[in-house]
Amino acid sequence: MTKEQFSQYSFLLDRTARRVKQYAQQHFKSGAFDVTVDQWLVLRRLGEHDVLSQSELAGLVFKDQPTLTRILDILCKKGYVERTPHPADRRSIQVNLTNQGHEKIKELKPKVATIREKAWENLDQKDFEEFKRILNTIYGNLEQF
Repeated sequence: MTKEQFSQYSFLLDRTARRVKQYAQQHFKSGAFDVTVDQWLVLRRLGEHDVLSQSELAGLVFKDQPTLTRILDILCKKGYVERTPHPADRRSIQVNLTNQGHEKIKELKPKVATIREKAWENLDQKDFEEFKRILNTIYGNLEQF
């Protein structure tokens, strides 16, 4: 592949990722979801785990600590998340969903699924399999980071 082709494909990948996030954010705002896309990602990851340290959560949502701290501050104020001291490590904070947070996830999952489905329109199973293979290859190429 030439540098020009590589540049074009990288641009397309970045552009598409931005468009997907913009589309979702627009629907989150207009749908009165009460959370942003980034806040949703945090809630969703917390919903997959009982308790996570703040550093574990940062890794799962690909956010740096200061950004995650701001997101968690907002989610705590909204009553969706709570922080507690780690029982074995005073320097560590654990994060978990409140009952209200679990309810918010239940409420939003079908709405988020509808938003995601729009991006996948006009693609068939073969497209999905090839897309998955390509993305997994790219991810694997960078896995050591």
